[in-house]
Amino acid sequence: MFDLMSIMNKVKEAQAKIKEVQAKLVHLKAEGEAGAGMVRVMVNGSRKVVGIQMDDSLVNLSDKEMLGDLIVAATNKALEEIEVKIKEEMKSATDGMMPNIPGMDLGNMF
Repeated sequence: MFDLMSIMNKVKEAQAKIKEVQAKLVHLKAEGEAGAGMVRVMVNGSRKVVGIQMDDSLVNLSDKEMLGDLIVAATNKALEEIEVKIKEEMKSATDGMMPNIPGMDLGNMF
């Protein structure tokens, strides 16, 4: 049987650590690119787009649809990358804090 007080203390510790890490996540950055680097999108750990760079050759009004597609693709890649970084940060911050409770998957908590 698990020591309930010990588990509750671990949960409180984990919650405090998670809040601390979440405050730092805004400083994480990730980049996604599309069109062989012709479009680059930068996002932060708050999952906000913080920058877009594009090759000058793409700024062509007759090709707006392709530019939009490349921006969407690069943004999605950047968001996927930041998700990986966020999970790594959260996992390392809380590693060993929570007991291994059979049947309870805490891996998707973040």
